Order: sequence, then structure tokens, then C-alpha cells
Amino acid sequence: MRFCTRFFFVFLSVFYLNLFTQAAGPNVLIILVDDMGYGDLGCFNQDSKIPTPHIDQLASEGMRFRDAHAPGPLCHMSRYGLMTGRYPFRIDVGVWPRLPLIADGQMTIASLLKAQGYRTSMVGKWHLGFKENGYENPLPGGPIGCGFDTFFGIRASTDIPPYFYIRDNMAISPPTDYIERRQSEGWTNIQGEFWREGGIAPGLELKDVLPRFSNEAIEVIEDHSRIGGRNRDPLMLYLAYPAPHTPWLPSPEFIGKSGASMYGDFVMMVDNEIGRVLSALEQADMDEDTMVIFTSDNGPVWYDSDVERFGHDSSGGLRGMKSDAWEAGHRMPFIVRWPGEVKAGSASDHLVCFTDLLATFADIHNVRLPKAVGPDSFSFLPALKQKKPRKTPTRESIVMKSGSGGLMTIRSGDWKFIEGRGSGGFSDRVRGADPLAAGSGGGTGTSVDEGPEAQLYLLSEDIGETNNLFSENPEVVSRLRREMDHIVQSGSSR
Repeated sequence: MRFCTRFFFVFLSVFYLNLFTQAAGPNVLIILVDDMGYGDLGCFNQDSKIPTPHIDQLASEGMRFRDAHAPGPLCHMSRYGLMTGRYPFRIDVGVWPRLPLIADGQMTIASLLKAQGYRTSMVGKWHLGFKENGYENPLPGGPIGCGFDTFFGIRASTDIPPYFYIRDNMAISPPTDYIERRQSEGWTNIQGEFWREGGIAPGLELKDVLPRFSNEAIEVIEDHSRIGGRNRDPLMLYLAYPAPHTPWLPSPEFIGKSGASMYGDFVMMVDNEIGRVLSALEQADMDEDTMVIFTSDNGPVWYDSDVERFGHDSSGGLRGMKSDAWEAGHRMPFIVRWPGEVKAGSASDHLVCFTDLLATFADIHNVRLPKAVGPDSFSFLPALKQKKPRKTPTRESIVMKSGSGGLMTIRSGDWKFIEGRGSGGFSDRVRGADPLAAGSGGGTGTSVDEGPEAQLYLLSEDIGETNNLFSENPEVVSRLRREMDHIVQSGSSR
């Protein structure tokens, strides 16, 4: 069955890619940060205690989306949806440590744009699996096999061993050394300078990974600018920073500079690194013809006690945290700057999911996606240009599965339904329990044994998800269950 599925994707993608006619388009820079909350940025939360001038400026020059969502509230889930236009609950995302999540030949945002004549590069955290057969051997199934011409990055997070750099599909140096586990006093055991013990490449320092990725991204931009003026093919660069995910390792110039302790200091460093890359884009005379998309893969690891200690709400008034079905797990800051096309300083309440990048890029190039490709992708190009949608369908709902407890969730219009109790994520765990450790589920974060059997919230009146309306609205519950079941069983929501 797995062979047949992969063959189908190969045949379908090759067939349709051969039908595409290449058309000029903007350069595309996607900046995906890791574990940054909706309330960390000043442009989304005026009470944030973390200065983020470069991202705030990006927002002032583009459009802020206030209702944008990851397709799943964990790293690999989110990235799968972003790359493929397909909801991650449709596959077994748990195989990523040994196998690729993206099938051979499956269309991605990179392969789509490559078919339109783009040079495609990725720098940063992949976290979508490789066909692993020893780190001294090639690592197929990664970015190079998914439409990228070049890749420099790491296998997963900087707290998940083994730790080593990958160039294209080979380890630069295999992880033959060993690093001990690290913790920080005064924080839970999944916060602070936290990383797990395991293999590490000789000479690799985790504190150097973030700036190294900026350097690599800048080199991609500078190399592209040298190719040949404005007549060059457009560039698509996907820059996936592994920060401010743990370990929180701000460089000395940022220590003590925020109002949110070492986490806030690290967010400031991330903002500074993004500023370096945006500056390189400007110096290469590419900023005016580049669409820059900025967002975070999922919510923060920031507890209520952290809000009380520092007066900084990383979730910006939303409920929950990373991995949760609640809003803070998946509602993300989302910014698009596209000079001449997107109005500067604008904001939108259009419902967006990361899966929508595929259809949006296709829309920009007048490419029609077949139903089996990007089945959960809707173009938000009309929202970017503040125009009424054409005949193309518009997103009206999002369906996802929580990161830890597996709670299915649907957002449809102003209503949100969660099929079960609790958060389905880190908020239900013992505070600070390692999510990769055996037996870390359940516990003291939130009682999941009390109240109605499921949850229903009217987000237009209750963005903090404090008033469960499940018992009072059986008709709404029945409708949302039917809608969710149809989307899950049909294999497509578009």
C-alpha cells in the first residue's frame, strides 16, 4: 500500500507539473520561527515585554493576519501542513524519527515554485524525517527530495539528539561525540537552557546554530543576487529557525535586555537575526520584489506562573500553550510583506491555515491544483490584495488534531468544537514533563475528568475559551461533528 501511495503521488505530481507554464513571480522568503507565542511580538501585543523591532517593522510594511493557524500545534505537524497543503492528521506523523513524512513525488510549496522556474533553497530545521540508515550515509527523503535545490540545516530541534549539520542530503560531520543533558535552575525541565543527552558532531556548539543559519541564508541571498540582475530566475528561500524553542541560548549582548527573562532575551536575539537577513535582502536589491512571510510553527512553552513572575503573556490572552487544542497552541502571528501588492500597515481577520501557502502560490502563478494535491489548501491571495474572492473556494473552517492527547478540533465560522476534555496537549501534562519521555502524559496541568464530555466555544465573544457552551448548544455540536467527520473521511476539505 505504501508503494502504491508513493507511486500515485509521483505520477500525479509529475503529470501536473509538466502542464504548468512558467510565469514570472516575486521572490519568496518564508521565515518560520519555533515556539514563539501570539503575544510575544509588539505588533500583536502592545503589552509585550520583549522588544522585537525588526519583526514589528516587517508588520508595519505589510499585512498582519490576526486569525492565522498552524495545521497542528507541534513542530512536525505544523511543518508537514505548511509544506504540502495537507492536514497532518491524515498521516502518521509519529514516524518522523526514522522515515520521511512527505511521500516520494508529493507536491510541496518548493516543487510547485521550482516548476515555475524558481531557484529553491532551504536553511534550518527540517523535522519531517529522512530515510535513516546511518549518519555516515546519504539521508534521502529530506528537502532535496521535496523540491529544494539546496539545503543546509539540522534534522530536528536543538534539544532533540543527535545534533549535526546536514548539507543537501549528507551529514557534514556525523554525530560521533556525546553531549550530556542540560537543565536550568528556576525553570521547568522543558524550559531554559534545556537539551537532551545524545550524539553530537565534533565541534558543534548549540549556541552557534541560530546565527549559523542566518549566515547561510544571507549567503543564499548574496549568491542569488550575483547571478544576473533583475533578469535572474526568482528565488524561493525557506528559512526555518529552531528558536526560540529550547534551549534558550541568547548571546551576551541580549542577556538581561528583555522583560521576560532568558526566554525574552532569546526572542530578542531571534528578532535581531531576522533583521540581519532582511538587511541582506535589501543590500542585494531584492527587497522590493520579494514576498516575505513570517510566522511561528506553534505556541510557546510558557506557563501561567511565568506570566505571574514576569508580567509577560506569551500567549497574548489566548488559552493554553504548545501542543494544545486551545487557541494558544496553534493561533500564530502571521505577517506578509509584498511591496506594491500588499498594503503597508494593514491587518486582516481572514481565516488562514499554513496549509494555504500551496494554493496561494499556485494562485499567484495561475496554476490550478487538482483535488488530490494540497487537498486542504485555500488561496488567501484575495485577502492579501483586499479583493473579493473570485471563483476559487475560500477557507471557512480548520480541522486539526492536538499534539499530545489527540483531540480532534474544528473551527467553523465563530464556533470552535473540541472532541473531548482538557487541552489535548502540554497543558494537561505534569508541569514541565519532558514530552518525549515515557509516562509524561496526564497529570496536574488541567483536570480532564470534570465538566462536559467535550468543548464548544464562541470565539467571537470568548477568545480566551473560558465559557464551555457544549451542553447548551446540541444543534451546533451536531453540525460541527458532521462537518468535521466529513472533512476527515473525505480526504479533502477544498
